[in-house]
Amino acid sequence: MGAVTSSRAVRLRAAVRRAPRALYEELWAAPADRVPRMGEAGAPVWRPVFLVMLVITAVGVTVIRTVELSPHGAAVSGLAVLLAVAQAAVLVAGMGRPVGAWWAATALTVVSVLVVVAQAPSKLPYPLVSMVPLSPQVLYPSPFAGAALQGGALFLLALRVRPRRAVAALVLSMALAVFLALRTPPVPHIGLAASVLVFSTALVLGTALRSLRLARQDLVDQVELTADERARRTLLEERHRIARELHDVVAHHMSVISIQAQVAPHLVKDPSDELKENLTGIRENALEALAELRRVLGVLRSEEAPTQSARHTPQPSLDRLGALVASVRSAGMAVTLATTGEPRPLPPGVELSAYRIVQEALSNVMRHAPGASARVEIGHRAAGLTVRVTNTAPLRPSLASHASHGVRHGLLGMRERTTMLGGDLATGPAPDGGWEVIAILPVTGDTEDLP
Repeated sequence: MGAVTSSRAVRLRAAVRRAPRALYEELWAAPADRVPRMGEAGAPVWRPVFLVMLVITAVGVTVIRTVELSPHGAAVSGLAVLLAVAQAAVLVAGMGRPVGAWWAATALTVVSVLVVVAQAPSKLPYPLVSMVPLSPQVLYPSPFAGAALQGGALFLLALRVRPRRAVAALVLSMALAVFLALRTPPVPHIGLAASVLVFSTALVLGTALRSLRLARQDLVDQVELTADERARRTLLEERHRIARELHDVVAHHMSVISIQAQVAPHLVKDPSDELKENLTGIRENALEALAELRRVLGVLRSEEAPTQSARHTPQPSLDRLGALVASVRSAGMAVTLATTGEPRPLPPGVELSAYRIVQEALSNVMRHAPGASARVEIGHRAAGLTVRVTNTAPLRPSLASHASHGVRHGLLGMRERTTMLGGDLATGPAPDGGWEVIAILPVTGDTEDLP
């Protein structure tokens, strides 16, 4: 039994020794929650309004506090005004430095009590009853404003620190109030029940508002993460789609290489063994690469499971733009197609990208600009291909514009296709209220080797 008591005593002494250090860390060293300042991203919109209201409240409480620190009928002393202004200023400073402001408010509360005790007259300050002794309990009003200032500092502290730290501040505030009430009984004090009510209300309200702020911040962070994840997933889907389409183009070229390597020996009279061996190696490598491409195609299309006819459908090129425009016209939208420059053979990847950009742009017009007309211009230049799709202003609001949120697949797909070819894409509103898409697809330099 004695050993257990001794062990408890040792733990108690250790806890007492650690208390000052823990108090220092909890209520001084640890920083408060950082709130973005005005002008920074995520700054609370209510903060300036709350600051103005706090200043107005502090000015009003300063007047009441000055009266509390002056005896009935006596002139207001400069020390009373100084203490009242200091306590109000500390309350306002709590918006930026809540921990330091709470400590300052606590220290000023002790100073104000000491000043009242030191300057309290022993008799009423009235001529007719100047010889009547009276205690400061009657000479001074109850310090309701002082309790309000202390509670305000505790409220601002609870807004910016963890609940455990706020509870520690509440305990210290209550302990100080009880200590002052016991040590200076002649001086008026707020009752213990009233102190508990004021300080506890400030703590509960501040902690609740802090929890609400953190919950909203977590929600905003989660929404941003969700938007980023949605954008990343959309980007991967578009790249998946582009890779699948380009795979068909590459597979076609590999098949052509294999056939040409097989036929080449028959086009030469008495081909040498070295030539036959090289052509055989070319054909075997082409067939092996084609087999690998087919495996990749199976992976890319495993989730969609297209029909056999869709798997062998050739990828579209610029030759099918007329059919695309005709299908859009049949849907009720006026579209014109114009071609400038001298058409020439282009890499299949460039033609496929140009076709898909026009397709996506016209789809966006139908979806987001009801009643608008569109114009498609294909410009053949020496350095590459220019695709320009413009539309007029919509005649009526689009339901799709209000119903769709998040990343737009069409614009993202256009940008990915243009970037893949080393080109440039520009999208934006047109002067007449419509929309414009311009893509420049180079076909010189490295892009000549694209499939």
